[in-house]
Amino acid sequence: MNDRHGPFLTNYGTRFRLWAPAAKRVEVMLERPHAMKRGEDGWFTADIAGVKAGARYKFRIDDEIDVPDPASAFQPDDVFGPSEVIDHEAYPWRATNWRGRLWQEAIVIEAHVGTFTKEGSYRAMIDRLDHLVETGITALELMPLADFAGLRNWGYDGVLWYAPDSAYGRPEDLKALIDEAHLRGLMVMLDVVYNHFGPEGNYLGRYAPTFFTEAQTPWGSAIDYRVKEVRAFAIENALHWLRDYRFDGLRLDAVNSIVEPGGLSLLHDLSAAAGKLAAETGRHIHLVLENGDNRASILDAAEDPPRGKYRAQWNDDYHHAWRVLMTGEKQGYYGDYQRSPRSDIARSLSSGFVYQGEVSTFRRGKRGEPSGHLAPTAFINFVQNHDQIGNRALGDRLEGNADARMIEAALQVLLIAPHIPMLFMGEEWGSTVPFPFFCDFGGDLADAVRKGRRVELAWAYAEYGDEVPDALAASTRDSAVLDWDGRETPAGRKRLTLVRELLRTRKQQIIPRLAGAAFGNAQAADDGLLTAHWRMGDGATLRLLANLSDQAISHAPGGPAGTLIWGSELGDSVPPWTVLWRIG
Repeated sequence: MNDRHGPFLTNYGTRFRLWAPAAKRVEVMLERPHAMKRGEDGWFTADIAGVKAGARYKFRIDDEIDVPDPASAFQPDDVFGPSEVIDHEAYPWRATNWRGRLWQEAIVIEAHVGTFTKEGSYRAMIDRLDHLVETGITALELMPLADFAGLRNWGYDGVLWYAPDSAYGRPEDLKALIDEAHLRGLMVMLDVVYNHFGPEGNYLGRYAPTFFTEAQTPWGSAIDYRVKEVRAFAIENALHWLRDYRFDGLRLDAVNSIVEPGGLSLLHDLSAAAGKLAAETGRHIHLVLENGDNRASILDAAEDPPRGKYRAQWNDDYHHAWRVLMTGEKQGYYGDYQRSPRSDIARSLSSGFVYQGEVSTFRRGKRGEPSGHLAPTAFINFVQNHDQIGNRALGDRLEGNADARMIEAALQVLLIAPHIPMLFMGEEWGSTVPFPFFCDFGGDLADAVRKGRRVELAWAYAEYGDEVPDALAASTRDSAVLDWDGRETPAGRKRLTLVRELLRTRKQQIIPRLAGAAFGNAQAADDGLLTAHWRMGDGATLRLLANLSDQAISHAPGGPAGTLIWGSELGDSVPPWTVLWRIG
């Protein structure tokens, strides 16, 4: 029997499968009902002749409720409508020789399909791929696509994990986007969510209640990965995106919220399965994490193909330290970075995480593991992303909260340092378009979302009142559509030129030396002078000198040793917010 979830085409028709251990009777609803045969462990199957790609179907459970396939390949009428049989073998791929890129070549930009263009579609994104290539980007990371309820969503409320959301187009449109990206030398990665299901459109609890545990995540019932069928559902989903859509990698969202007694063995098994696919196909497949627990022990940038570990982790510590330095913010987790944000930046540059086992006041306990033994490329650093913009009450970007000199200094460090850099869409030209939280629920759930946000953001409503956008309003999503014309303003041209020059320097001077690079040391003086060095893979030493303050700092003429690759030669002082890079 084929181990893939969802329907699959055969020589005679289609085989349908559903794991419904709590159901007594299941039928496939096509033009007429077709009874399914119950087998071992709660699996129902039906082989139906003549059913081809394009057929639409549902499952009827115990003559009581019609539900979509939880492994639906496509939902043309959203999460409540019928599922559609898709033939993944039919797409005529053009980039047939594409095998991916090495991890050290990754320069990532995170994007939301629905707001990346005015059209908000997979196809419309294709027209902007050349801009990414010309900027120097090598990896496009898409926010989650798993089908969610409604027309507007960040993507983290997905309920049908195998179906790319129809709000953005059809499966072949997504494949066309990925194919065109590959033809241009761009990797494409996908954000996936395995810690919860969205609140609307998930029927698993009705016919497979053992899919969930009594434990709770911040977003609802925890998924029980001790159950083999549940575990296989997630692992096969990862393979589905990597195999059927040819994504080059996945970013697993908030894995610290996956509830798995005895440890996160799911992560190991998922990595091993993806590594097997990589070995069989000769592809470079990159798996990365978001993990608030800062677990260095599950990271290994050099493990190729993956065999249980992950290339890298989004480094929130790095962002938080820079944010506090540039804006002075103290709320929430920023409270953990108040003592000396420059020293925290130095610690992150010298060994990855800021919190490597120290007590976090915000998290009320010890956080993290020592990380300095890892490669710098095990850390994806950024100064903006969807969370750090969108979880703000107004969804305002850094441009509205920090001086341009500070932001440009941060970019000069971010885009040359030997970790993996990431930008958020539009950041390359300094976009000021907000990215507020938005969704498209109805009825009582919509009311509950509004009420919850008023409680969570009570301080913001008190300060900003009606300026806080309504997450349920279509106008909130519309306000987040990228301002591509912003590239042509004087400020936009200046910022885009800076980013392109930085990435050109990275491509020429850093990427060829990244394999085998190791952390060195970094120090932040009380006057704001930051110095750091790393041993590169070719034996050269990369050195950073930066004045992260508003005052000029006296310094010996010339700066550190080595050939200047970024910045201008110094006199006897370092001007405010000046960054120099040398190698030798």
